[in-house]
Amino acid sequence: MTLALFTHPASHGHRTPQGHPERVRRIEWVEEALQEIEGLDRREAPAAEEAFLRLGHPQAYVDRIKAAEPAEGFFSLDADTHMSPGSYAAALHAAGGCKAAVDAVLGGEVGKAFVATRPPGHHAEIAKPMGFCLFSNVALAALHAMEAHGLERVAIADFDVHHGNGTQALVEKDGRAAFASSQQMPLWPGTGGRDETGVGNVFNGPLEPGSGGPAFRALWERELLPALDAHAPQLVIVSAGFDAHRADPLAELQLEVEDFVWMTEALCDLAEAHAGGRLVSALEGGYDLAALAASAAAHVGVLKERAA
Repeated sequence: MTLALFTHPASHGHRTPQGHPERVRRIEWVEEALQEIEGLDRREAPAAEEAFLRLGHPQAYVDRIKAAEPAEGFFSLDADTHMSPGSYAAALHAAGGCKAAVDAVLGGEVGKAFVATRPPGHHAEIAKPMGFCLFSNVALAALHAMEAHGLERVAIADFDVHHGNGTQALVEKDGRAAFASSQQMPLWPGTGGRDETGVGNVFNGPLEPGSGGPAFRALWERELLPALDAHAPQLVIVSAGFDAHRADPLAELQLEVEDFVWMTEALCDLAEAHAGGRLVSALEGGYDLAALAASAAAHVGVLKERAA
């Protein structure tokens, strides 16, 4: 078995205003770093169909996002989240890449998959775009795994420095999905407290500003990974945000590339214990270009080794 890498040129067509951290150069740096990794099953991320988007978003919301794309310039959905010509296509391929990754892994074509697309997704709520995100890609992928493939238990692990409020909103009432997330607190979007537990399927781990690798690893080792292990997932899905790196300009955690390597190994262990190794990971945040590229390459390197 090998690792599938899903990308699409549409990710380059989504533009944001000058100075915006979620910029085209992010995906350029990630793709360049991943070019150095040999032996990947490189695939084009297909566009998601609206039926897939409706697993978590109402049709009226999908229509709103589609209609918001401007013919030129930018349209601001909120102070942080913008659309340009090409943004809707990019969002469809980002969501569709996650769907295709789930299908490939659960269909036995590959052992694991990584989706390197933009815009990210874990802040998009049921009917609200937020935090650079239009559709809740990872949550939709989890719902697809359960609805289309009949899985009874899926785990979602989110180590982005910002809480995955959108993912949580889409799955917090569905006990088939266990969601575990570490995040800096206080920090935007202000969610992710330990008191947010869903129907007993949500596990949040706040980290104080300035926390480094030891605190991050201890949180996952003692609390979050055991919670996911108890769920015995048949598939592990990962929101892979690399903005907890010490160089990132949008937050204050102090992780190193080695911490993301440790996290990836631990999630592979979880997948091997319960899911036959089946794991799908999708790119979320990370806004220092060099740190993002190095961290994503290290993450994919581990996934490739563990997919063999």
